[in-house]
Amino acid sequence: MKFMRFGPSILFLRTSQVVEVKNWIQGIFGAQPIPTDEAIKESREFETVLFVTPMGEEKTIPPDSGFLIPDSARAVLAALINSGLPIEKVQAESSIIFLRVPEKVDDALKLLAGKFNGEAASLEEALDEGEVHDTIIAITKKRLSSPIGPEEVEGTVLVRERFLRVYRELSVDAPLLLLRLMPEWKEITIKMYDTEKQYDENIERLMLVLEDLDLGFVVGEGWDWDYPRPFMRVPVYKLKLLTWEDPVRVKFFLKGLEYRGYSRFCDIDVFVEGKKIDWVKLGKFDSKFELAKAAREELEKHLSEDVKKRLHEIEEKLLKDTEEEKAKAS
Repeated sequence: MKFMRFGPSILFLRTSQVVEVKNWIQGIFGAQPIPTDEAIKESREFETVLFVTPMGEEKTIPPDSGFLIPDSARAVLAALINSGLPIEKVQAESSIIFLRVPEKVDDALKLLAGKFNGEAASLEEALDEGEVHDTIIAITKKRLSSPIGPEEVEGTVLVRERFLRVYRELSVDAPLLLLRLMPEWKEITIKMYDTEKQYDENIERLMLVLEDLDLGFVVGEGWDWDYPRPFMRVPVYKLKLLTWEDPVRVKFFLKGLEYRGYSRFCDIDVFVEGKKIDWVKLGKFDSKFELAKAAREELEKHLSEDVKKRLHEIEEKLLKDTEEEKAKAS
């Protein structure tokens, strides 16, 4: 589970030739000006948002629009300097850290403000008030693998401390913070069995989904034996997951990995306190195929495009390998 990630780097370019610099940026980076809220929402970790403003402005207050550049701030700055643009001054916004807290947001803001001697504020207020040596901790309930816009930030803490100190402390203390806010975490066991013994590919599929959907922390994994019938044992891959999600919801998503159409990849069982969640508890479905179809559709709605693409690549390989094995056997 990813509970913390960086926001974009935000740079202010001060110039007496605003229109010309904006035109050059479009030519250099192939970027078009977009509304500021959209630039922040669409930005990924370590990407850069550029604002071009007239000389004379000192406060790093974002204007209505800017440029989202899909590259790091140092690469962007190098390109700007090497291009010889008439930029007279560069200022940086506060560093942003997104922290995912699924509930008790107000308690989290109070804990963070107290720990770092910070000020609770909205994201807009924090961006207006913060400067280059400050750090903004932005709280969201949304999973961090997805885009996060200002409207999805529940609140922030503006910390008047340099980013590295705040990040180092937060990376150590955030799990303890989450444990204080949500003491009743659930531990579930996931077991995977594949008759075709294509475990490497199926384990990758499982981990892709767990990580992309932020379903929990993997606290243990390895091999075990299962006994589907008396005196019959089969190898299974097993992992333990610490999660704040409903185990039935986790089971439903993972059911979407068992099949694609009528092609079966593996069996995945989910246990809570040693008891297996039966598929009939996942809803009113006439068959496992109907359930698997609905689960796959719901799963793909929530996956990021990159992960969905990788998942399909692995599955195409699995289907191809299975067909080749069948051809050899015949």
